[in-house]
Amino acid sequence: MSLTYSISDLARELDITTRAIRFYEEQEMLSPERRGQERVYSAKDLVTLKLILRGKRIGFSLAECKELIELYDPVHGNRKQLETFMRKIAERRLQLEQQLLDIQQMQLELDTAEERCLTALAETDRKQGIAS
Repeated sequence: MSLTYSISDLARELDITTRAIRFYEEQEMLSPERRGQERVYSAKDLVTLKLILRGKRIGFSLAECKELIELYDPVHGNRKQLETFMRKIAERRLQLEQQLLDIQQMQLELDTAEERCLTALAETDRKQGIAS
């Protein structure tokens, strides 16, 4: 008999909500068996959820996670999946590098704005000191 999980078992194990698990079902990323009203998840569903959560942590969209999961082929090997994953990693790195440059530019602009405000405040204080 293979290991199965209830929705609450998965939620507890992965520290996510049952609502999130149902959302991934709606997105057709999980397909639990049904025993009456009860959902019964397999070890494959657990692995799929772990992959989704890992993908989200590194910034992949849900569509990208789904694409990578669907590329898995235990019979013919997972070379295509791994190559796709490597390409997406490279793309994500480029996005992060651009975001880092954008943040650094924004910090410079904030520094400039702060310096102008401090200068204007000092000038205001100087004028008020003269007028008093």
